[in-house]
Amino acid sequence: MQQVLAKYIPKAAVEGICILIQEWRVQLKIVNERKTRHGDYKMRGGYHIITVNANLNPYRFLITLVHELAHLVAFEKYGHHIKPHGKEWKHSFTSLMLPLLHPSIFPSDLLPVLARHFKNPTASSDTDTLLHIALKKYDEASNKSYIFEIPYGSYFKFRDHKIFRKEKKRIKRYECIEIKTGRVYVFQPHAQVELVKEN
Repeated sequence: MQQVLAKYIPKAAVEGICILIQEWRVQLKIVNERKTRHGDYKMRGGYHIITVNANLNPYRFLITLVHELAHLVAFEKYGHHIKPHGKEWKHSFTSLMLPLLHPSIFPSDLLPVLARHFKNPTASSDTDTLLHIALKKYDEASNKSYIFEIPYGSYFKFRDHKIFRKEKKRIKRYECIEIKTGRVYVFQPHAQVELVKEN
């Protein structure tokens, strides 16, 4: 298990994570990218099963794995009647992550962002704009931009290859029009898009 994990998470975190996986008898599955989630936790046939996307950078992979471990720990400790991302999960996630917030594991630029995030962790690191952007710096280079970076009036593709035009900013999010249908969609500022030329 240590050799496998060393390919996906920072080496200084491997031993501690292996101990948690063994302690909770987790079946860890590393899977192909899923667009809608980075990882998940399920109880099936008496086994704890955690899946994590293989394409994540080491820091996002580690956070995702601990996020899913926190579901397991919270359900085991407080019962299955709790909310999936309620106070019990938040407490479990923070407790598991705090020992990992160390310069031997995370780069110095990520540590203050993570410290802020874990004062009240969200259901997804993607909904925390500052954390998402900080983690994105460690992804492989791509031709995508954040929607907040591109000029108004720009045309772009998003995930399913529909083409949109950036129109205006609401309080935090951006209103965009899908060109084919004229429907209005609202995007988070850190949504990643691919610029295209106007037809």
